Amino acid sequence: MGSEHIDTRPLEPTTRDDIMALRTAASLENLAVSVYRTAAALPFIKDGNATLQEFIATTTRHHEEHAKAFNTAAVQAGGQPQTGTDPKYAAVVQRELPAARTPEDVIALALSLEDVAAQTYTKNVGGAGTARLRRLFASVAPVEAQHCATLLTVQSLLGSGDSDLIGIPTDAAALPAAAGTAGFPHTFYPTGNASPNSEGAAR
Repeated sequence: MGSEHIDTRPLEPTTRDDIMALRTAASLENLAVSVYRTAAALPFIKDGNATLQEFIATTTRHHEEHAKAFNTAAVQAGGQPQTGTDPKYAAVVQRELPAARTPEDVIALALSLEDVAAQTYTKNVGGAGTARLRRLFASVAPVEAQHCATLLTVQSLLGSGDSDLIGIPTDAAALPAAAGTAGFPHTFYPTGNASPNSEGAAR
């Protein structure tokens, strides 16, 4: 979702819960941006697989755009933009990212954040009080799910020792059978780990 698609028209009347949901969403996006930027500078990422580097750069831009979209909607609804990070998962990042020593470590951490975001926005599609907010969450949730699918596939290839196949284009005939299913563990996206609206709403 590019910034050019952000709807700047005035919002319909919006509830306090909707504003909190938008601010929490922005806090998750801010955290993801921070994690990916830090990861991109790690030697084993910076000097490693070029496709993984490109994925991190592209995904960072996605999260920047998502944060802008959620904050724009929060301000239009009468709230304040959220410039902070989600406190629950920021604590996890502060513990785990400095200890990361391999691409697998970074991927596992990024995957956990992407999955929480995807579950949160999927849940918010049904909980948002206006059609515009439902469309916003519905437009971002599948992007996060796509990030998860990519990370799960890369994780599977790294785990099987097939890191040379992490590339675009790749040798499809050489891919292990698991690569075709690793990225899609759910028939319907779960919401059991979705963040509550209030989690990242405060500064």
